[in-house]
Amino acid sequence: MQVAFLVAPEGVEQVELTEPWQAVIGAGGTPKLISTDSGRVQAFNHLDKADTFPVDQTVEQASVGDFDGLVLPGGVANPDALRMDEKAVRFVRGFFDAGKPVAAICHAPWTLIEADVVRGRMLTSWPSLRTDVRNAGGEWVDEQVKICNHGPNTLITSRKPDDLKAFCEAFVAEFSG
Repeated sequence: MQVAFLVAPEGVEQVELTEPWQAVIGAGGTPKLISTDSGRVQAFNHLDKADTFPVDQTVEQASVGDFDGLVLPGGVANPDALRMDEKAVRFVRGFFDAGKPVAAICHAPWTLIEADVVRGRMLTSWPSLRTDVRNAGGEWVDEQVKICNHGPNTLITSRKPDDLKAFCEAFVAEFSG
């Protein structure tokens, strides 16, 4: 199981990167950190700088065909930066076009909205994205984890760090199945 983790050069919520990353490793998979720039990404604990992590590949170097699934961690600044990068948005859309599963938590659905892949889908997110999801044609629900199979792929979403256990269990089961 090869899993892409797409993050911006800074602003990813650290726990939303590290816990899913460890879940992939725990399931015998290989996570790869993909970003819009090479080098290291700066993670955050809410608004405070946390650790940095080495980028495995840039989004330009990465190919959807090399991965079994995509994880989009949150953090407010992370998906906001990703949705402004055409290559990152195209990379995300590629997983939907290829019918490969995608998991997104917290504010990460902003990138999905920009990729125009939430129309007709049911998903959850941080509550402040509710109107954005609806305006993009999706149905927003307030659930710990939502698995939506009504589309070209499976979409797994969760609301916040408190949902990480359920989120990780759901996406690992889907990605390894």
